[in-house]
Amino acid sequence: MQRQTSIGRIAGLLLAASLAVGNLFAWHGWHQPEAAPAAQGPVAGLAYNAFQRWDSPIERKYPGNDSISADLGMLSGLTRRIRTYSSSEFPDLPSLAAQHGIKVTAGVWLDGRELEDRKEIEAVKEAVRLNRNIERVIVGNETLLHGSLGIDELVAHLKELRRALRVPVSTAEPWHIWMRYPELAKNVDYIAVHLLPYWEGVPSDVAVEYAMDRYEQIKARFPNKHVVIGEIGWPSRGDRLTRNGSTATASPLEQARFTREFLARVKGKPVDYFVMEAIDQPWKANNEGRVGAYWGLFHADRTPKFELDGPVAPDRYWEIKAALASLLGFVAMAWFATRFGRLRLASRAVYCVALQGVASFAVWLLAVPFDHYLRPADWMALAVLVPTLGLMVSIVLANGFEFVEMFWRGNLRRQFHPKPLRAGAPEPKVSLHLACCNEPPEMVIATLRSLARLDWTHYEVVVVDNNTKDPALWEPVRDWVDRLGDPRFRFFHLPKWPGFKAGALNFALEQTAADADIVGVVDADYIVRPDWLRSNVAHFEDAQVAVVQSPQAHRAWERHPFRRMMNFEYDGFFRIGMHHRNERDAIIQHGTMTLIRARALRSLGRWSEWTICEDAELGLRLMKAGLRTVYVDRVMGEGLTPDDFAQFRKQRRRWAQGAMQIMKAHAGALLGGGSLTPAQRYHFVSGWLPWIGDALHLVFTFGAMAWTIALLAAPVQFTYPITLYMVPLVAFFGVRALLGPLLYARRVRCSPLETLGAALAGMGLSHAIGLGVFAGLAQREGVFEITAKGAKAGAARPAGSSFGGVREEALLFAGLASCAAGVLLTRQPGHLESALWLVVLGLQAFPYAAALVCAALARLPESPLTAAEPVRVPERTGARTVAAPRRAAGAAGAAGAAGEGWGGAVMQRAVLPPSGPGR
Repeated sequence: MQRQTSIGRIAGLLLAASLAVGNLFAWHGWHQPEAAPAAQGPVAGLAYNAFQRWDSPIERKYPGNDSISADLGMLSGLTRRIRTYSSSEFPDLPSLAAQHGIKVTAGVWLDGRELEDRKEIEAVKEAVRLNRNIERVIVGNETLLHGSLGIDELVAHLKELRRALRVPVSTAEPWHIWMRYPELAKNVDYIAVHLLPYWEGVPSDVAVEYAMDRYEQIKARFPNKHVVIGEIGWPSRGDRLTRNGSTATASPLEQARFTREFLARVKGKPVDYFVMEAIDQPWKANNEGRVGAYWGLFHADRTPKFELDGPVAPDRYWEIKAALASLLGFVAMAWFATRFGRLRLASRAVYCVALQGVASFAVWLLAVPFDHYLRPADWMALAVLVPTLGLMVSIVLANGFEFVEMFWRGNLRRQFHPKPLRAGAPEPKVSLHLACCNEPPEMVIATLRSLARLDWTHYEVVVVDNNTKDPALWEPVRDWVDRLGDPRFRFFHLPKWPGFKAGALNFALEQTAADADIVGVVDADYIVRPDWLRSNVAHFEDAQVAVVQSPQAHRAWERHPFRRMMNFEYDGFFRIGMHHRNERDAIIQHGTMTLIRARALRSLGRWSEWTICEDAELGLRLMKAGLRTVYVDRVMGEGLTPDDFAQFRKQRRRWAQGAMQIMKAHAGALLGGGSLTPAQRYHFVSGWLPWIGDALHLVFTFGAMAWTIALLAAPVQFTYPITLYMVPLVAFFGVRALLGPLLYARRVRCSPLETLGAALAGMGLSHAIGLGVFAGLAQREGVFEITAKGAKAGAARPAGSSFGGVREEALLFAGLASCAAGVLLTRQPGHLESALWLVVLGLQAFPYAAALVCAALARLPESPLTAAEPVRVPERTGARTVAAPRRAAGAAGAAGAAGEGWGGAVMQRAVLPPSGPGR
């Protein structure tokens, strides 16, 4: 055994190492350098803004002369000419440039504010008078393009400075503005044209050719004017931009390729130009959108983005990122592959791949603040998205662990089956407790009839009806017990009793026979198999066993579409989630079909009346006491599904609220203290993470709508989230949507259509679960709301049910749909970020749409019953069913509703097993 363990550990380490190395090769393949023309030699000119990383003219934060001089010293090794944009902001810049042998084309910033414009004009006059290295002046930058001044006003300023200055004067505009206003050329000494193909949506691979065509077009249009390319360049980051059917993409690789191709194209030719721009200017994102910050050849920290010769790498630091990702991945994979060496190789390999993927994603995410200049709005998005993504990763890893353990057969070691008593062993006495409140009497009586048929001698049944005001509901049950005449059956009516179901069960415990060894709990709608006790009680021969749990199952659902969906929604947990938890003795105890050691129940303080999920809380306390649980996946009883979607969502909201009550009360034990094993703590915390995710889904819904409104109202200040943030959101839903059906196909034995229906039913619960989570976290106490069962399917219900119960979902769906419509109407064709945002909004809206569909389906009537129609019968283990002929239609329908028949099976929300307690 020790040798096998060592071999398993070595195999796990080899698996982790091989995948980590494979990750390095994958990063290498994604970051292959590309060839680009060499562009050695000086650059004719650079557009230069002196602002440092945290400076901004908007906030009036300016760099000092020392910083400017350092910049100019750095740039002097690349060029001997710069172009500036303002003369009043940096009056000493020309003299500093002269110290480094750099000539200046001085800019005059005009924005239509008369006093500020005059200040700029006077500043450039003074600068030209004092600095002989100013060789030209540019008056206004894209002034006509942005409408800052009219052409007459601009011409007036040009005329004034042409008269006052000894150097050539012009203004700078894109090529199409010069073509539109040919009269402008009559008032300048030369043409300063901007050629920025990115803004026109021109792909980078043809952008240089396009720019030079426009350059030649301008030269031909104004043959008697010297043409200076005032700006030409490409951004290293930013949104994809589509114009006229073509798309421009901003990336480090494309910036390097465009710049080097252009420099190689004009080398040795009489082309006068300024590359846009010398150094990244993060402040420009406030005026030009995210892309405005990334036009520099140098980062804002003054490090170069790329070399001017040799291959061009898409990411200069990919080797560091790849090494870090592989190192993190190896540590996680090595731990998992050795710790869970009992799992089949395929299981370990798939999960290790997931761990390595998460490690790579984490490195990418951590690099975002280093690769991007985040604005306050971006930091806001980051503050919301990073915790959300962290939770999503945790949920995916938890779901992934469940998947790899449950998908491949042979991974489970801790499995239990029906266990008869040893020959000659005495029957332990069992006290069965049935709590009911406002239940249909015929339903409760059907349950009692099934208990009367148990194949067991030493048992009693304690029926406690608490807080039912209508005598028509509880008196028939009392009368039936009286007519039965069996002293083992006792009925109690408590007109006003505290503690909800837990209070009733504690009262029943007080009435329990002193010699009872085992307490069983059955819900009022369950029809129990005669062999329930005989098949399970023997597990208590192990003195450490405190709970023996049978699965929940349902009946009378086959002829109604939504009840069928609910049935299979429940079933996934008992076919998948409970087995996964049982492997590490961490099952959720349920408030029906459960057997409990009476001594343990009494000694640990009975049922907790402070929580509305007393069943799951008791199971957790028993585990904390070091006792064990047993899950026998054999259907021993079947209940009824909730009447409609309103009751379904009310039940799940209560479960979520109770789960949060339990997490708060037992936080110390769940987070590391007490006697729970690490595996038990893991299952209780990770099992409820998806419900916390539903709560965050609600928060993110409001955040997504607010963000959409902001980016539609102020598109410069608010832009679409970075692609790296949105892709994981889409991938999260995709992975979960893939894992669920695969597990269902392997474990639940339902049709693809039934799997889809169960997924839809579970997804529709998201909003209710989110509300339950918030209620559980915010409120100290909750109200135990009874789930209505037993009504005819499709029957009219009071206001607040069905459609009335999904008003909030309808409003949220309408809000998200309106936001999506706004994005759709304003987005540029081919724009990746807006397309991804539409997908995100759609995914956000899907649970609310699912709730609306479920509410509609719940209102449909049952399909007619035919004599030849098959019925599911309980000869099964897990979800396996056998078809048997139905009885006559009338008898079968009545028996099914009242609980005199058999049938059923059961699934979970979002196609993944729910981890909540239930009644």
